[in-house]
Amino acid sequence: MRWLLAALCLSFAALTQANATPTLEGQAVDKVLVLKSERKLHLMGKGSVLKSYKVSLGKQPQGAKQREGDRRTPEGFYWIDWRKTSDKYNLALHISYPNIRDQSNAHKAGVTAGGMIMIHGTPIDEEYPEWYFTSLDWTEGCIAMTNADMQEIWSLVKDGTLIEIRP
Repeated sequence: MRWLLAALCLSFAALTQANATPTLEGQAVDKVLVLKSERKLHLMGKGSVLKSYKVSLGKQPQGAKQREGDRRTPEGFYWIDWRKTSDKYNLALHISYPNIRDQSNAHKAGVTAGGMIMIHGTPIDEEYPEWYFTSLDWTEGCIAMTNADMQEIWSLVKDGTLIEIRP
């Protein structure tokens, strides 16, 4: 009898986990697409845009990131590989920059590619309200959005999700 009960519990747990994947309009997010020229981040599902968000970029938004400290947002294909809460920027999803191409280009140029590129919220700052940060490109190369939007993205985008960043 315990055997049967254990089997039923394991089956129920597996079914519960299978349905735990967050969805938007009934579809799971399978890609994040950032269009730097439009300052937009799109959540994609099976090739369709499910939802779009306004974003801020690095202080030097034109061109792909070439080296550490250039204040540019990377361009290319990466993964959302881990996440963290941040005292400074609310929630943050790490982007797997640099990829092999980025590392090779930096090596050829004799510079360090850099790292710690993230999608994150805006600072909680008494001196500057949140709307101030959404009206300009202000990061060191990260992709920033309002804290409310970041909370939504956090709940919809799983670690391991592909992110493409286009010019």
